[in-house]
Amino acid sequence: MAAAGLGPAWPLLARHPGALRALLGLARGLAAGPQTHFGFQNVSEEERREKIYQVFENVAEKYDIMNDSMTLGIHRVWKDILVHKMNPSPGTLLVDVAGGTGDIAFRFINYVRSVRERQLQQKLKRHQNLSWQEISKSYEEEKVKPLGDSQVVVCDINKEMLKVGKQRAQHLGYSEGLSWVLGNAEELPFDDDKFDVYTIAFGIRNVTRIDLALQEAYRVLKPGGRFLCLEFSHVSNPLLSRLYDLYSFQVIPVLGEIIAGDWKSYQYLVESIRRFPPQEELKEMIEDAGFFKVDYQNLSSGIVAIHSGFKL
Repeated sequence: MAAAGLGPAWPLLARHPGALRALLGLARGLAAGPQTHFGFQNVSEEERREKIYQVFENVAEKYDIMNDSMTLGIHRVWKDILVHKMNPSPGTLLVDVAGGTGDIAFRFINYVRSVRERQLQQKLKRHQNLSWQEISKSYEEEKVKPLGDSQVVVCDINKEMLKVGKQRAQHLGYSEGLSWVLGNAEELPFDDDKFDVYTIAFGIRNVTRIDLALQEAYRVLKPGGRFLCLEFSHVSNPLLSRLYDLYSFQVIPVLGEIIAGDWKSYQYLVESIRRFPPQEELKEMIEDAGFFKVDYQNLSSGIVAIHSGFKL
């Protein structure tokens, strides 16, 4: 059947088995759909999606512990910087994509609460002649709406990650202004022009089609809305880069095996960082999606970067 399908080319290919294998490999690749990468492996887009889903299903329970171990706790500082850069005010509507365990959402809520408290204190200082009844009423209003109508929607494609996030929220006492949605960054389940801010922290490199995710970010943001992406990036210092590579490939997978019992998932995470576009290339991709005033801030010598853009 194969020989008949190849027709007159068959005798020639039969004498060159290497060419025949290459041709058959190409045919299989075309049948599997568009090609991309999973770490250092070449796979179809569909296979990549399945593999990445499996990675995060495997690591969900130990995800936060591993983040602390891999980064020596510095990821907490990077996330704090992201939220301070966002500088949300009461009333801000945020969507945090790939935010399963809630790290950005919880920081957002804490930040808005602190802004509300400062606003209330400033208000009381300006009206020092208020009666105690009026002061009490102001504090009661603060208790009713501690976030001032702010909302954060955590959207993640992985059910296990969302499950862990909900458990953490319950344990830490977060409920007001917080919701959880199962959804794909490449096809968000939200209306157009809905959110004031879109964040994605350590998630965009796990998206199969980054261009589609960026287009979706642009679509769901209101005009004037802000896109913020925190992601591992490329180190500019050659000496630090070599040390970082050594740590990444020799230490992180070992930590994954010891703490989470999963070498392969953390090997992928390390490889995915190396395959991710450098800072300038990602900046251009964000601009191609339609964002304006796009810039980035390197943290820890470029180990991570925060990219920012606006929908104008």
